[in-house]
Amino acid sequence: MTTIDSIKNDVKEIIDSDPAHDFEHTMRVYKNVQKICKKEKANEKLILCAALLHDIISYPKSDKRSMLSSIHSAKKAKQILKKYNFSKEEIMIISDAIRTHSFSQNTVPTTTEGKILQDADRLDALGAIGIARVFTTGGSLKRQFYNSDDPFCKIRQPDDTLWTLDHFYKKLLNLESLMNTKSGKLEAKKRTKILNEFLNQLKHEL
Repeated sequence: MTTIDSIKNDVKEIIDSDPAHDFEHTMRVYKNVQKICKKEKANEKLILCAALLHDIISYPKSDKRSMLSSIHSAKKAKQILKKYNFSKEEIMIISDAIRTHSFSQNTVPTTTEGKILQDADRLDALGAIGIARVFTTGGSLKRQFYNSDDPFCKIRQPDDTLWTLDHFYKKLLNLESLMNTKSGKLEAKKRTKILNEFLNQLKHEL
């Protein structure tokens, strides 16, 4: 069994969170990393490890500690990585990528590994899977689908703490412009198009 396979098994036993941040989310980010790495120069092994460990601690959005999830995941990742033959420098690269990947941290990673992980994670918030995840999260938090007076935030600021659809305007539609890598930007553009098609169809139905 390879080191990555062993870490994958560790993560599978640890992760216990909402469907939007479950082991399947982790594996989608892992696959996104693999695709981006084919066109970007970086240490694939380190980024794949970071992808596996990036959400090992994921507090619910309703939890006051939610914004600390990536920081606590990075600390937990260091503990796990010490069991394997990673150097201190490699552990630092992996944990730094995890710490800085989160949208809520509002940071741009300084390493290529961190930038790829951030892109890979953000891609899972876009496209068809992104639509599924946002409404899963909204439902778990018992938020209304949309503001009936102004569903598409034409004359008000979006508030995704109240209405799930507002999350498109507060975050999701902005992700394409925040991508770090060329391949990440290209994929984000395709997936953002799916979000806009969904919104256009919804406008016809409401």
